[in-house]
Amino acid sequence: MNVEMRAIKSPAEQALSAAYQAVRGASPPAIADLREAAFARFEAAGLPHRRIEEWKYTDLRALMREAKPLAEPAASRGEAPALAGLDASRVAIVNGRYEPGWSDADAREAGIALADLFDFASAPVPHRLGDAPGKDDIAVSLNTALMTGGVVLRIRRDASLEHPVHIAHLFAGTAAAAMFPRSLVVVEPGARLTLVETFDGPAALDYQVNSVLELVIGDGAQVDHVLIGRDGEAALRLSTVGATVGVGASYNEFFFTAGGGVVRNQLFARFAGEGSEAVIGGASLLKGRQHVDNTLVIEHAVGGCTSRERFRSVLADASRGIFQGKIVVAPHAQKTDARMASNALLLSEEAEAVNKPELEIFADDVQCGHGATAGALDAGLKFYLMARGVPEKDAEALLIQAFIGESIEQVAHEGVREWLTKTAVEWLAARH
Repeated sequence: MNVEMRAIKSPAEQALSAAYQAVRGASPPAIADLREAAFARFEAAGLPHRRIEEWKYTDLRALMREAKPLAEPAASRGEAPALAGLDASRVAIVNGRYEPGWSDADAREAGIALADLFDFASAPVPHRLGDAPGKDDIAVSLNTALMTGGVVLRIRRDASLEHPVHIAHLFAGTAAAAMFPRSLVVVEPGARLTLVETFDGPAALDYQVNSVLELVIGDGAQVDHVLIGRDGEAALRLSTVGATVGVGASYNEFFFTAGGGVVRNQLFARFAGEGSEAVIGGASLLKGRQHVDNTLVIEHAVGGCTSRERFRSVLADASRGIFQGKIVVAPHAQKTDARMASNALLLSEEAEAVNKPELEIFADDVQCGHGATAGALDAGLKFYLMARGVPEKDAEALLIQAFIGESIEQVAHEGVREWLTKTAVEWLAARH
């Protein structure tokens, strides 16, 4: 007798399936095909859980007890959140949808071409949506199936923008809801771009965000991307960046997390052209019962490329920080130089840091290495400062600021760097 086995769906999975049925019929043909293939992958796998190695430490099936309904469009025109002191061209994505009335990026810069995601996806273009590294990841598949909107941003060949571009994600609803924004940023050969992406929302609502940014970096281009999480303390956010790096390009990525209840920042980066370099880093400031997971997969598919991954986290109270970094060197990617480090500073006996660096090397002429540390403040350094008249709390704050500040220093843009430093100082002051 043959017995058919069916997986039991959790309430959240059932709600996500119902949401897909609601959006599938309202999509352009190009989007509908993408949605269908992605939803089939999600249906087969379900929400990721601890038995999936990549999600071992962030069991989404357990952490996501329910799936919120899709957010409605913003009720009225407003203003997207800004970073104090940063003069940037603004792109507003509110409740998961592009809001041109809140944005000014294409009006300020001649080197920018900006389009609504769904308008772009239904037209013949040289860059195919949904073909970025990490496209088969479950969180990415779920975003593809349910994407609510976003933008396509093209930086024209050899353009050097006067201002950074700020993609401001905002949840402006009054009841908890879910957003699935999707954006594609194409930086053409020789262009230079500083891209800042922020996530904001109310503190009291347990809203949900699943965002994907596809980043195509042309030959000889330079891109600095800073992703800043300022979510409300009850929010659940999954953010994925899928980056393809061309020949002789420079790519700098920085994840800064100081908000949210459950956060997972994912990066899937692929070196597709020789002679390129990438510096990928992050800083996390965690307290309460925050759970933050930074997961990277860096694929050296060609030779002669350099990558550096440097992450630091400060964990107070009963917070939990995870770092998972994997460097993959393909068989013909000779002369690869890749190094990865993660450091966690524990301010409480209840705080937990998980570090899982990995190397998969299939070439023999490479230089690769990784390291990870986790520990408390250096008692000797703290005593040194106190012996010179610095009060105990101030001594701790100075040491923590120096620890996290060293990571922030890798952000190239002065205005963004100053804002991150100020935020770290405010976090320390609030803790004391």
